[in-house]
Amino acid sequence: GVDLGTRVLLHKAPPPPATGTVLDLGCGYGPVTIALAMRSPGATVWGVDVNERAIGLTAENAEAAGLTNVRVALADEVPADARFDAIYSNPPIRIGKGALHQLLLTWLARLTPDGAAYLVVQKNLGSDSLARWLADAGHPTEKLASQKGYRVLRVHPAFGAAESGIPD
Repeated sequence: GVDLGTRVLLHKAPPPPATGTVLDLGCGYGPVTIALAMRSPGATVWGVDVNERAIGLTAENAEAAGLTNVRVALADEVPADARFDAIYSNPPIRIGKGALHQLLLTWLARLTPDGAAYLVVQKNLGSDSLARWLADAGHPTEKLASQKGYRVLRVHPAFGAAESGIPD
């Protein structure tokens, strides 16, 4: 089944843009990827993970759902010039702060200037401190919703990205 954090993300985050490019970061077997692709058939939805089995399952589930707007890839296979209008993630908090921070900074740099990321994080696993760290790292962050011990955060591109059109 779908874990509680993922359900909160899907119910509390805003819908994906109708067109453009959307990223499910850490797609697992694909529940967020599939939901986003179904909600926005005019958008291209990338499901990205570091696990080959996860990528395979996401591809199978997208095919079974008849979705033609889904792309799946291992994280290091996504084209370097790919930019995203929205990122959705139930990030892997338990990989440790250093690895998590690097992961988030890498992918948040790929947001378009008007884009946003939506992260779901358990309150007791540091959602509030992560929001403060993101803001201190130059990514304005706000709490959108709280439900069942989870927070949904909206993260904006880094300061300066909108002016230059190039991620910092």
